[in-house]
Amino acid sequence: MPRYASIWFPYLLAESVTRKRPELRDGPVVLASRQRGRMVIDAVNAPAKAKGIHVGMVVADCKAIFPDLRVLESESGKGEKIIQALAEWSIRYTPFSSVDLPDGLILDTTGCTHLWGGEKEYLESIEAKLGGYGYTVRCAMADTIGAAWAATRFANPRCIVKPGKQKEILLDLSPEALRLEASVLERLRKLGLKRIGDFIDMPPSVLRRRFGAALPLRIGQALGQEMEFVIPVEPIEPYRERLCSMEPIATAAGITIALRNLLEILCQQLATDGMGLRQGIFRAYRIDGDVQHLEIGTNLPSRNPNHLFKLFEHKIATLRPDLGFELFVLEATDVEPVTDEQAAIWNAASQNDAKIGELLDKVMAKAGRESVSRYLPAEQYWPERAVKKAMPLWEKPVTPWRTDWPRPIHLLSRPETIEVTAVLPDYPPMLFRYKGKTHHVAKSDGPERIEQEWWLADGLYRDYYCVEDESGARYWLFRSGPYDAGRPEWFIHGFFA
Repeated sequence: MPRYASIWFPYLLAESVTRKRPELRDGPVVLASRQRGRMVIDAVNAPAKAKGIHVGMVVADCKAIFPDLRVLESESGKGEKIIQALAEWSIRYTPFSSVDLPDGLILDTTGCTHLWGGEKEYLESIEAKLGGYGYTVRCAMADTIGAAWAATRFANPRCIVKPGKQKEILLDLSPEALRLEASVLERLRKLGLKRIGDFIDMPPSVLRRRFGAALPLRIGQALGQEMEFVIPVEPIEPYRERLCSMEPIATAAGITIALRNLLEILCQQLATDGMGLRQGIFRAYRIDGDVQHLEIGTNLPSRNPNHLFKLFEHKIATLRPDLGFELFVLEATDVEPVTDEQAAIWNAASQNDAKIGELLDKVMAKAGRESVSRYLPAEQYWPERAVKKAMPLWEKPVTPWRTDWPRPIHLLSRPETIEVTAVLPDYPPMLFRYKGKTHHVAKSDGPERIEQEWWLADGLYRDYYCVEDESGARYWLFRSGPYDAGRPEWFIHGFFA
């Protein structure tokens, strides 16, 4: 008998954010987007739901009731990307994994659960793994997709429906468990049919005449009387080439020849698909079972074998062949499309971006990928959040750099507290103490007031001052909040040239 598992992520979008920002995990957090001139909630986390906040509510109303509510801007299409990635991840549990939009997965577990010791252990393993990633998960298993879906969302947690018993689990559930349209559910409520057991035994012809074809179809699918098809995910096969050796290779010359041959083959495949390599791994399998690898990365997608070989070349000496390597594998772990302009780079000497990209590739190959960074302005007001790291070399800024106010050449990642003397309103301190040293302010400019976005505001505004001490050193200081709020705190945030 076939068996199916349904996996539900009730707080998928919100938890995808809080798992990257753990400081937000314990408080109410919602994601919102602008709809008809208003910020409307698209997703909530568990603490927000416990306060009665749900999808579709207006952010302004929620903030009026819960001032501590954290509101983040939602990203269009992010949920589909996350579910697709989770479906590919779940292939480790079954060869048949399907996306169940907007927040679920369907797994065909037929013949798989015994590898984990049983169905209960199978679901426990999935919940533990996904829970460790920061997701709240509910799972259920049944003979049919419909019964598993209903049990996941409307029955007890980790519900395992015994073979042939799907009807029993459905009887006491609400009609929403059958995945019906809102119009059908409304008609069922008007007739007082509040449980599936109230109408599941009615003749299909009666249900079809009264409620349309969808209701008897869903009942049949849940009971296993009707077929239900889902489309399994097909993970993208990595670009990978293998080269076996008849005799073990123990010399640098032999390794170089093998690497060049693999690069030629891989680059031809990339050129055929219009792709270029961004990250690659060269693995060498020694005859005693030891596996060694070399990694490279590029700023521009490249399919030039000569350029890619130069990135690997200086690392070949780090391999230890001992008795020799018998297998070489070259894999492009990250690829991107190559435009026509990029494809012509290797035939046009005037393409300066390509030369810069090659130079950066060589520097990072020798000094490490973190040795070179490029930053772009981000659409945030807080200075420490107003920059973001640009990964591709050709990425363009969405918003221009701010030039109307001076900015320090060195910005601290987190403002640091300083001690100041008593100051007058809207004036900088006469002196401040930072890391045990006292600085007397000789000149100053400001204030520049910077506030957070209204939907993110959870603290006081800042008044920034550019100050110069008696030795000519210039600093970027700010006061947090107004003067009339007790003794305000002062911070140093950057250093000017």
